[in-house]
Order: sequence, then structure tokens, then C-alpha cells
Amino acid sequence: MVSRIDQAFAFQERALNLRAYRQQVLASNIANADTPNYKSRDFDFASALKGAMAGQGQSDLAMEKTSPMHLSGSGDQGLVSLQYRSSLQPSADGNTVDMDIERGEFSENAVRYEAGITFLSHQIKMLTAALQS
Repeated sequence: MVSRIDQAFAFQERALNLRAYRQQVLASNIANADTPNYKSRDFDFASALKGAMAGQGQSDLAMEKTSPMHLSGSGDQGLVSLQYRSSLQPSADGNTVDMDIERGEFSENAVRYEAGITFLSHQIKMLTAALQS
């Protein structure tokens, strides 16, 4: 029974984790709007969610050592492959952050995160009601 409950919540858990990570990426873009040569980044949520549900990950990537003094480690990116967003009009200093696009994506992602929380809360309430019956 516990495994069935876990399976019921697995999709929402992965979706919310990806939404939270995307929010961090978008916030990083906004925070670096005035940083010279900063390239805005994002990822395709749908393909990342498909990969998460299929159990595919990229956690086996090794970090690049540019100095012999660097410690070895793993580049744990999880299930997401960040990509550079193409800019319609990059600034003179090489920054590609378009604040209108970033704010729009940030707001849309926040609304979708809240919708996921609401849906998950509703699922928990229904499950609780079914167990109490």
C-alpha cells in the first residue's frame, strides 16, 4: 500500500523539484542582469520532467579541473541540462539577460509551482478522506 501511495506522489514530487530548481535558475538570471558577459540560462521543463520520470540523470558527469590544486568532485546536475537562452538583443557588454522575458518566465513558473502545490494538497486531502472512511 505504501508503494502505491509513493507512486501516486512521485510525479508531483519530481515536478515540484524541477519547478523549484527552474525558479533558482531564473532568479540567477535576474540577479545577473547587470553582470558583463553573463549569458542567461534555462532548461526545457517538459523534457527534464520526462527524463525524471524515466529515471534518467546526468549525475555521472565529472567536474573539469582547470588547476592541479582543484579537488576532484562530481558535477551533480541531476536531471537537468542547462542551456544558454538566445537573446534577441544582447547588450553592449555581452550580457544576454532580457528582463522582460526573465520576469515573465519567473512569474509563469511561480504560478505553475503554486498550482502543483494546490493539486498535491488536494490529492493528500482525498487520500486522507479515503483512509478515514
